[in-house]
Amino acid sequence: MDLQLTGKAALILAASKGLGKACAFALAAEGADVIIGAREQTTLDATAKHIAALGKGRVRAIRVDVTDAASVAAMVDTAAAEFGKIDILVNNAGGPPFGKFESFDDAAWQSAFELTLLSAVRFSRLVVPHMRPTGSGRIINITSLSTKTYLPGSVLSTSLRLGVIGMAKMLANELGPDNITVNNVAPGSILTDRLRHSMTSTAPGAPSFEEQLAEHAKGIPLGRIGKPEELAALVAFLASPLASYITGATIPVDGGAIKATV
Repeated sequence: MDLQLTGKAALILAASKGLGKACAFALAAEGADVIIGAREQTTLDATAKHIAALGKGRVRAIRVDVTDAASVAAMVDTAAAEFGKIDILVNNAGGPPFGKFESFDDAAWQSAFELTLLSAVRFSRLVVPHMRPTGSGRIINITSLSTKTYLPGSVLSTSLRLGVIGMAKMLANELGPDNITVNNVAPGSILTDRLRHSMTSTAPGAPSFEEQLAEHAKGIPLGRIGKPEELAALVAFLASPLASYITGATIPVDGGAIKATV
């Protein structure tokens, strides 16, 4: 299927590894020009080199700290100047730490707010003026399954990603007349470094990572952990003209883990 993304300019965040990297590869494979951002320049440059090897659209790597307003503005300005437009925005950021509610002080909440919610606010606000003149646009927020179901210890992620979803619903209504769609993708258990770290234990007698994965997969109807590429395929579709009638939605990629009917 041709997703009609050739020549589209896509800005993808936290794209040096994990879900962001997979999204960048998926969009580039469909012919989009991709502007990838992350904090660590060396890893980001290596990812850009791998994407360029696909031989499709142009690739630009820009170091960015999504919690810093000046850094965010500089990335958007650079991308717009070099590519002449921004058609697609994939908001993505590393998740805040896990822990019990009483373990987080004001500083932890402020840090999580800037990383998870305010970064999406800033990028969305800055790209919309570049999308309106084209008569279309796609904003896609990578959130978490914690917005759909209970995940122990995810109070920071759940609270602030629900804010992202609320913002997306409002934006979907406000930007609909401009043919700009706004959607959320909620990953379940996807094999990323974050999942690896959450399951790594050095305690004596602790189950191995593989054993923990197998145990965790028992609660997933498809019986396995997801791959980043499987989430990226949905992002690529939502970024395409073929998804022009989907907006304001939050779509889980979870192997059927959510049991709720609504």
